[in-house]
Amino acid sequence: MPPIVKPEAVLKRSEELINVGQSSAALQALHEFTFSRRFKQGPPSSLEPLMERFMELCVDQRRGRAAKEALMQYKNAFQNIDPQSIRNVINHFVKYANEKATEARSRADAAAEELDVEDLEESETPESILLGSVSQDQERDRTDRTMVTPWLKFLWEAYRTALDILKNNTRLEMVYQQIANEALQFCLQHQRKTEFRRLCEVLRQHLQSVARSTHHTNAIDFSDPDTLQRHLDTRFTQLNSAVELELWQEAFRSVEDVHNLLTIAKKAPKPAMMANYYEKLTRIFIVSDNQLFHAAAWNRYYAIARLSPHTEADQSRMACFVLLSALAVPVIASSAPGTGNLSKPRSDFLQGDSETRQRTGRLNSLLGLSRTPTRAGLLREAMNRNVLRRVRPELRELYHILEVEFHPLSICAKIEPILEQIAQDPHMAKYVKPLHQVVLTRLFQQLSQVYDSVKLQQIMQLVSAFKAPYNYTAADIEKFCLNACKRGHLNLRIDHIAQAITFQDDVFTTDVHPAVSNTHDTDLVSLQMTPSELVRTQLARLAESLNASLRVIEPESESSAQAARHAAFKHAVEEADKEHKMAVDRKQKLERRKELLREMAKKKEEEEAVATAERLRLHAEAEQKRFAEEARRRELEHVRKEMEAAKLEEARRMAQSLREKGGLKLSEEEFANLDTEKLVQLQVEQIEREKKELSERLRTVHRRMDHIERAYRREEQPLLAADYERQKAVDLANHKRAYEVQRATARERYEADMAMKKVLSQILPEYDGMREMLLEKRRAQHKERLEYAQSQIDREKEQRRADYIAKREEEERQRAAEEEQRIQQEQQRKLREQEQERDEQTRRQEAERLAKEQAERRAEDQQREDSLRQQAEKQAAQQARAQERLDRDRSDAAARADTANTWRRSGSSTVSSQPSTGASDPMFANRRYRPGDLRRQGDGRAPESRPTPPPSTERPAQAGGQGRYIPGAFSRLRQGGGGAAQDANGSPRAPCSNNTSTGDNNDGFQPVRPRSGNAYRPPGAR
Repeated sequence: MPPIVKPEAVLKRSEELINVGQSSAALQALHEFTFSRRFKQGPPSSLEPLMERFMELCVDQRRGRAAKEALMQYKNAFQNIDPQSIRNVINHFVKYANEKATEARSRADAAAEELDVEDLEESETPESILLGSVSQDQERDRTDRTMVTPWLKFLWEAYRTALDILKNNTRLEMVYQQIANEALQFCLQHQRKTEFRRLCEVLRQHLQSVARSTHHTNAIDFSDPDTLQRHLDTRFTQLNSAVELELWQEAFRSVEDVHNLLTIAKKAPKPAMMANYYEKLTRIFIVSDNQLFHAAAWNRYYAIARLSPHTEADQSRMACFVLLSALAVPVIASSAPGTGNLSKPRSDFLQGDSETRQRTGRLNSLLGLSRTPTRAGLLREAMNRNVLRRVRPELRELYHILEVEFHPLSICAKIEPILEQIAQDPHMAKYVKPLHQVVLTRLFQQLSQVYDSVKLQQIMQLVSAFKAPYNYTAADIEKFCLNACKRGHLNLRIDHIAQAITFQDDVFTTDVHPAVSNTHDTDLVSLQMTPSELVRTQLARLAESLNASLRVIEPESESSAQAARHAAFKHAVEEADKEHKMAVDRKQKLERRKELLREMAKKKEEEEAVATAERLRLHAEAEQKRFAEEARRRELEHVRKEMEAAKLEEARRMAQSLREKGGLKLSEEEFANLDTEKLVQLQVEQIEREKKELSERLRTVHRRMDHIERAYRREEQPLLAADYERQKAVDLANHKRAYEVQRATARERYEADMAMKKVLSQILPEYDGMREMLLEKRRAQHKERLEYAQSQIDREKEQRRADYIAKREEEERQRAAEEEQRIQQEQQRKLREQEQERDEQTRRQEAERLAKEQAERRAEDQQREDSLRQQAEKQAAQQARAQERLDRDRSDAAARADTANTWRRSGSSTVSSQPSTGASDPMFANRRYRPGDLRRQGDGRAPESRPTPPPSTERPAQAGGQGRYIPGAFSRLRQGGGGAAQDANGSPRAPCSNNTSTGDNNDGFQPVRPRSGNAYRPPGAR
């Protein structure tokens, strides 16, 4: 096939091949294109018709494997781009296969109905009747095997193929469920039980593989309610089909599948679905003879079904089945818990429990039960739902006889008519046999409470009320007794010599398992206490008697006990609130802790999910990159191999052509060793040689042909004149004959036309009248139409004229409005310009004012700087004078300290009573005290001058007594000898001193004589 790129061209080519009867070639062409590199490059809209035609060819030729490979290729190419196209192709494939199977069934039925009858008068012969009775069914089976079975097999393979392709893909899940339902319907329609088992196993494997493929891109997510509901619907269809096919093992497995899906579901399923689920369980359990769980399933079904609207007949029917199934549960259970007694060893109970625990647990989980149901429990639940009010009268009477009344001698006779009525109902007849076992159990239980021994003959008389096929023999009764003894329900001994049954009363045995001895699940109707019960309850009865005697002897003890009880109740009520609060607090703490744990777990899961997603993304990118590189490498390798193969093939064909022409004599090895260029050169030489040989042969042939043609013309020259005369005579005869024929034909046509004219001339007046009448009518119609058209034109003109005038007026109004709006806008613009001019003038005035104020401020600042400069000069002069005085005083003090051995203490009268203003001290005059001034004075450095703030214009500084206080001024006065103090008038004032000594002791200190040679000296004199 030549390389074709477009899918439309491939489809057209396949249609052409199909039309000429080459379906296999068409299938091969489509198969090659499907698996080519160009397939994935085409759009799905163009490839879908091609795939549908491919599926039809595969079905026609029953090529299931080719269809599966093509569908898998199509799915891998377009599952992320156009999943709907995949659904359409698969549906078309399955539908076409189903049509073929239906057509084959129709042909088989038609072939079976055809009769090959030789004699119509004697269609039935003894031989044909005998042969038909023996081989009719065999012929039908043979026809089905020949015509129908291959198509059914292919249809089954088509369903399997579709399910395998669509599995575990959320984009294709809906069509997967659809195909699964169709496959189940196929098995049910054709009664294919083996295929149904395989289909159930395939669906189960697909469901199990969902958990292993959660990390895939399009994995099934059961957290979606719609997805889970679709799977549940499919499993319920599977369950219904299994029940209809009576495949009970598959039905039970389907029930387990449904239960597993229900456990995954976060939302409760629909009641109708659960009712169907329990109804199918009832049918499964009754087939498996599990009466206990059959009754439990009926109980669960009735609990759900009674909530939905039903007719009274349906309610009564369901109630009858609930009660009857519970009554039919055998009292003697094989291995159910609570059916033994103390006479059985403990190992038997443990062994029985270990054998049935797993199976019973599975059945309990299927029914949604927390513990294994019992017969008494099922009856009690039925009574709680008021079942007796809805059941039939005979079933109500049956319940009273078996569970309420005590009549060992007439129980069989009373129940036999009821069982006969039940057996007449086909749906309830299956409960008759289990009910017989229950009746026998009740008979022996009640007899054991009344008699110590009973004759076997008397027992046979009691059970003789049962009629065939439910009558009993002595061997049946003995077998039943042995089974009851084995299970621990009866304790008796059969005496074959005396033909009697002896009931043994062991005081140390019990009728029920100790584990359930205190519950209400015992199903034994008792008349009196047995010896074992008397022994087991003697301590309890003694305690009750002693309690009654104590109440009679000491009545006050009861009142004191009553008071103690009331006090305990009161204390309990008082503590209840506290305990309730503690419980609520503890619950809140637990809830908060659980919430925190859930949040932490959720956060951890989210982090793990993010990390997993990132890891998967990186892995996917790495895999994708690796796949791309691998694909590119394979592509390059494939191209290289194709080029080499093409070169080899070309060389081989060239060598073969040269060998066939015979112009080149080389061996096989020489041909194999030659490359393409050498072969091309050899081929060119061969072509040149052949061309020369051909030109030589043509030259010889041309010379021969010239001589032959010249000889032919020389011989035919005398014959041409005779042939011309003969041809002229023949042409003249043919012309005369044709002329006569044409003339005769024209005459006949003329006569026929004249006859027709004569006929038509008779109706010519009527024709003219009719024509004139029609013309008049048409003229009138034309005139009316013209008048109507003219009126319409006039009306349209008036309308257009009015519209034009209205339009002109509207335009005039619009122009006037626009002109008015323009004038308003112009006025507004002029107002804005005037406002802008006023604002600009205001801004200029404000700027001038600000400039004037700034000039005045600058003048004031200049004046203030001049005054500050003058004050600074005055301050510098004062500091210089003060420094000179301090230096002089310091030198005098140092001289005195070197010669004197005394120190003077300041007198109280050395300071003037009037406060000094400090105008002459450099630390006071118009400057603030700064840390370090005293230290700088001690070092002989003048205090640093700093600009003094300008004096206030309102209150100028005065050198008088209104100066402010400066910290450290008094200490400086004492160190500096008081300075040049001034009085209040500003004149210098001499310091006052109480010291009467003369000379240099005028520093304001009182001389003090030292007490010893090591007298204390001030720091300045050391």
